[in-house]
Amino acid sequence: MTGVPASAAGGTGAKRVPAPKGKLGAAAVNQASLWNIANILTMVRLVLVPAFVVLLFQDGGFDPAWRAWAWAAFAVAMITDVFDGHLARTYNLVTDFGKIADPIADKAIMAAGLISLSVLGDLPWWVTGVILFRETGITLMRFWVIRLAVIPASRGGKAKTLAQGVAVGMYVLALTGPLATLRFWVMALAVVLTVLTGLDYVRDAVLIRRRGIVARRAAAGAPGHGEADEAGESAAAESTR
Repeated sequence: MTGVPASAAGGTGAKRVPAPKGKLGAAAVNQASLWNIANILTMVRLVLVPAFVVLLFQDGGFDPAWRAWAWAAFAVAMITDVFDGHLARTYNLVTDFGKIADPIADKAIMAAGLISLSVLGDLPWWVTGVILFRETGITLMRFWVIRLAVIPASRGGKAKTLAQGVAVGMYVLALTGPLATLRFWVMALAVVLTVLTGLDYVRDAVLIRRRGIVARRAAAGAPGHGEADEAGESAAAESTR
């Protein structure tokens, strides 16, 4: 007998302090998981947006050296876009902050590139308008059907993102000759993929919405089966991609 309580001695009889429960506990967990590598990469991408714009517009926006630095900032932002989502899913680092900030950062860096290039006269405004209209519309459409199902990113959507990133990056650089011609065709491909994948998302959203309406009507006629019907509908929606 040492006279020291078991809890202080660290023995097997020590009582464990229960983890906080309820909203306080959830807040503590979320706060602890906020500063993970995936979220830090997302924050870096958000910071790179204004940095990219400042670098691009140095010396009137036509200095090759400054545009090379702007390209570097844009390239880093696009690369972090690939890695932060992968890390979050692989290592279970998904947080509420990441769910909100990641898509904002994605859209912000692309919008900054397109708008800046159009302001400088390097890219027609209609190209910027088509791409931004599509991105904004699809984002709103995802929220429109989010209670029914999540529309996953398709291969076409990923190809579209890659084409947009490469095209904008090529326009940021002060290219001449064959490379300047090549970037035109890369941007044309990006615009075509933007429109086609946008129409594809619209079709999926409409189908999901219709199935959701049918599921609700069926649930209204069969009390107690609403959750099962909605789960079945969500599974069906996932299979459409």
